[in-house]
Order: sequence, then C-alpha cells, then structure tokens
Amino acid sequence: MKMLFRVSWPFQRMAPAPSCCRRSSPALRRVYRVGRLLHTAGTIRSDRAAPVFTRALAFGDKIAIADQRGQYSYKDLYFKSLRLSQHICRLRDCPDGDVKEERISFICSNDVSYVVAQWASWMSGGIAVPLYRKHPASELEYFIQDSQSSLVIAGEEYVDLLTPVVKKIGVQLLPLTPAVFDSGRGEQAAELCPEREWKDRGAMIIYTSGTTGRPKGVLSTHRNIRAVVTGLVDKWAWTKEDVILHVLPLHHVHGIVNKLLCPLWVGATCVMLPEFNAHEIWEKFLSSKAPRINVFMAVPTVYSKLMDYYDRHFTQPHVQDFVHAVCKDKIRLMVSGSAALPVPVLERWKTITGHTLLERYGMTEIGMALSNPLNGTRVPGSVGTPLPGVEVRIASENVKEDRPLIIYAQGNEKETKVTPGSEGKEGELLVKGPSVFREYWNKPAETRNAFTPDGWFKTGVNARGGYSGSSHSFISAGFCPFSPRGFDRRLCAAACGIQTNSQVQNMTRIPFQDLGEAGKRVLSLSLSVFECYTLLGSLGKVSRAPSCFLTPSV
Repeated sequence: MKMLFRVSWPFQRMAPAPSCCRRSSPALRRVYRVGRLLHTAGTIRSDRAAPVFTRALAFGDKIAIADQRGQYSYKDLYFKSLRLSQHICRLRDCPDGDVKEERISFICSNDVSYVVAQWASWMSGGIAVPLYRKHPASELEYFIQDSQSSLVIAGEEYVDLLTPVVKKIGVQLLPLTPAVFDSGRGEQAAELCPEREWKDRGAMIIYTSGTTGRPKGVLSTHRNIRAVVTGLVDKWAWTKEDVILHVLPLHHVHGIVNKLLCPLWVGATCVMLPEFNAHEIWEKFLSSKAPRINVFMAVPTVYSKLMDYYDRHFTQPHVQDFVHAVCKDKIRLMVSGSAALPVPVLERWKTITGHTLLERYGMTEIGMALSNPLNGTRVPGSVGTPLPGVEVRIASENVKEDRPLIIYAQGNEKETKVTPGSEGKEGELLVKGPSVFREYWNKPAETRNAFTPDGWFKTGVNARGGYSGSSHSFISAGFCPFSPRGFDRRLCAAACGIQTNSQVQNMTRIPFQDLGEAGKRVLSLSLSVFECYTLLGSLGKVSRAPSCFLTPSV
C-alpha cells in the first residue's frame, strides 16, 4: 500500500566537445579535455555524489542562467567558477587546489554571481556558506563566526557592508570584482580541479531560521544534496527543456536546491529576478519571448501577492481569459512550499491559472522529504508521498513500555505499513535517508538529540494516518510553519486555524525572550484596515482551534 502524506505542514555519458571548442585553438581544446576528464571521470567511475558543476560541460553553450545582466551558458559558468576557485586557493595558500572543507561564506545578488561563488567554493574543496543579502551586519557576523569561515566572498554591492565585519573578526574578504569574475580562461585553471571523492565531503552549511534559539548551522554533504536533487528531478520530471523563474531568497533549501540546483543538474534554464516583483513575474508568465517560463515555485505569500496584483490590474474578462489560457497551456508545473498553503489560496489560484499548486514538505535538515504527484490527484493540505530514497515514520514516545517509540506507520516511495489499530493516530514525523544532514555545525549534543536511537531524524512536526480513496493511505496533520514542539503545539493549532481564514493575507511568528518552558509568542497578522474589525470578531470561531485559550489576544 502506498502512502500519501499530509503534514502539519545513472552514469553520465562523455559528451563531445562543444563546437566552439572544436573550432578554437589547441590550448582551449586541451582545457576542455582536462576539465571533462577531471569532472566526469569520477562520476562515471564510482562517485555518485559529485556536485552539479561536474555536469556543466556536457551542456556546453546551452543557456544556464538569464538575469538582469544577460545570459550565461553552462560553459560560461564552469570557466568563471574555475577562475574564481583559483583565487580562493591562492588566498588560502593551497597549491594542490583543495582547501579541505574550509568554510567559505559568500553574499551575492540573485544572479549569475551567486552560482559562480557557490561552484567556486565547491571546486576549491570548500564548504559553501550562503549569506542572505538583507540580513543586518550583526547577523552576518554571527554566521561567519559560527561557521568558522576562513574566507568571505562578496559581490561588489556588498563589499562596504562586509568590510567592517571581516576586519572585526579577522577573516579574509574576496570582492567579486569584474577582474575576478570576468577573467579569461587558462589551461592552468582546469588543472587546479583535482579528482575527489565527494560522497562524505561537506558541501554546504545553511542556517535554520532560529525559531527555537540562535540559528544552527546545518551541514549537508555532497551526497545529501545530490539525493535531494535527483529525487526531485525524478519526481517532478525535470528536463533540459525546462525554464524556471527564480524569485526566492538564496539562503534556504527552497531557493538553493529546488529552484537552482535542480534545473542546473539537468541542463535547464533558470531565469533569475533580483527580487520579488509581482509585475515582472506576471510579465514573465505571459511573455512569448525565449526563454519562456514553464516552471514556477514560491511560498504561499508570493501567490497571495500575485493574486492581489491580478485583482488590481487584470480586471477585464478577456484579459482574465488570456491569463488563464496562457498559464494553463504554457506552464507545466507550479509548486508551493516552505509554509502551509491555505485552501482559499489554492482554490483561487486554480481559478486564475488553471493550476492546482503542488504542495511538498521539507526542512533544512532533510532537504525535501514528501511531494504530491506531478500527475494525479493533489489533495488540498496534503504534501504527498515520500520522495525517492526517503523513509518516513509516524511515531510517538512510549513512556510506559521498554520500547522508546510507538510506531503508527512507516513507509517509503513504494509502500507503507500501518500498524493495525493505528489508522488515523497522530504522532511525530520521523525521516531517514541519504538526504538527511550530517550534523549541526559544532553542536554535537544538539545533533545527537535530533535523532532517535535507531537513527531517525525527529522533525518535531505532527502527522496522522488516514485513507484517500480505496487503495492509497495518507498521513495528515495541520501543517504549521512554526516549530510545534512543547508549548508551540498550541500555537501551531491556533496558527493553522487562523491561516484558513480568507481575510488573513499573511502571518508571521515573532520569537521573544523565553519565559520559562512555555515562552512567549506573538502572531502578527497582516490584513487591510477594513478587514481587521471583521477578523477580530471571528477569531473566537476558529474552527481548527480546540479551545478558547488558543485564541490570540490583540
């Protein structure tokens, strides 16, 4: 039996040299051959954890990134990254071209510079630590210090922000200037990238949102990242013909892995906007110019803002018909994640575009674990079945017996076993598989406590089992974008109930200094002044809040 989840919340062929290399000088042809051997031989031979850049030359002149500066091919990305990796290794005094998992923090705009900094960090043997460009200097200082970064790469527009920070903590700064970024290619650049065993090598540290304390650095290996990427590529049928529009921040899994590494893995094109802009997004959706968007992923708030723009600007029936026709016919996939998708948003978006948003579930620590089907029924509020390679459990602590856990259900992509008599019972979602992170950086105690004795990661998210149709079972719970541990379970119930109210446009959790075990939490509701009075009058009637003490006071 296959389980549909609902939570509270082969070998690579050696490609021929691109035509530009065949027509060019012998030196450039040698560069291509060296790079090809260095970055595909390991994958072909045995290493099934090699990072995305090892596949780049196979896609040659195909457009990889389109941003406000222009268009860049896979070959462009590859050689620009190699050049930057040279600078990194020289700065770190590593003549063998391997900084041996030193942490390299980088802060770049949402454009090609981000990809180059990321790939160069990996090519030089480092662990990439992406920083968010909108974080204040104090937060950036914390991430750089906590990760023990030895080098910080900064786009030109962020050098002034980072200079006092790196001086204060004594870390080298590498400005991503045109001299570094646009330098010519040389044969020596390719020779600086030795073959490596990537499987257990650290790849990236992404910091959590810090909902239960200071943000923790989640260290994933190249094997972890590849497991997530290949699972999504398989589940969502990515191909090199796809074109995704990227509008999300690049310091979390959603923006980095789902929207950037997945398309680059298959040779697709990623169109990157510098930041969210509803007008530009609708313009891209409806444009017939190449590269034409056919994949989009965002958080529920983005879809709400796009609907708001639609209501204000697409008022004529014939315009609405045009929008619906173009989106339905030209876009093959639209995904929502990172927070619970309110059913009113899902239903309205389907009315506007003809698309039932695909919901999925993931965390910084596990990458992506669950996904609705690409083809087939998508149950509102459900986040689908386990992705390839992912195992899941629904369990609860057993305080009376010798067994530490009571297991209600356990399954993977192919089948699910429900313990007799446990149908519909609620428990914690546990996850296991190659996508699960290696450790919380420099936090061994927290790492141990995050796993069960038999190695399952404890998500802290509640789920329960049930059935959908005659043959498929599913696990459901009110998915909440907040950590549901301890006291927060009550907040989670209230938040999920409030979020179903169609008058709520957005909801934010603001952590305050904890008061004992319970702590103090505030829900910030974003809505129009006119709607505020109506909402306050209806909060006491939240259908999914089990008791009156869950109703927030304003």
